[in-house]
Amino acid sequence: MSQSNVPVRLILLAALLSASYGVYAAESVSPPRKPDKQTDTATLERGRYLVKLGGCNDCHTPGYAQSGGKVDESQWLVGDKLGWRGPWGTTYASNLRLYLSTMTEDQWVQAARTLQARPPMPWFTLRGVHERDLRAMYRFIKHLGPAGEPAPSYLPTDQQPPQPYVQFPAPPQ
Repeated sequence: MSQSNVPVRLILLAALLSASYGVYAAESVSPPRKPDKQTDTATLERGRYLVKLGGCNDCHTPGYAQSGGKVDESQWLVGDKLGWRGPWGTTYASNLRLYLSTMTEDQWVQAARTLQARPPMPWFTLRGVHERDLRAMYRFIKHLGPAGEPAPSYLPTDQQPPQPYVQFPAPPQ
């Protein structure tokens, strides 16, 4: 993946999720109700749509971006060993299926509202996603079930990451 494609993708992600937020922000929040089969199916489809539209798979699914999205859904969101190295150190896209398997839906909404992560994760965009959409994403990811292994841990700037990794240039001074 070239370095020049990453900022464009993040900008597009921010714009798309912001647009989604704007559509729902004007709607009133109704109290939770017990979902019926049709509502549950619609929620899962909404979650699938948001995961795809939001570009979650681009980083959190190995080979997704490189294959033009041709990765079976059973392999989605299992994290990646591709490092993202820059002035912040080296980060790895987490295994969202394992991460959410340890949380309740309310804990996920709270985590998304307070998340502050290292690049290239657009955490600031996730904070603006409407609660209904966060819940749909949660239900979809939980529906996929836990799979895979945890992603590698963050490496500070003084540690050389193993291959593969994407090197970001230092920000302009």
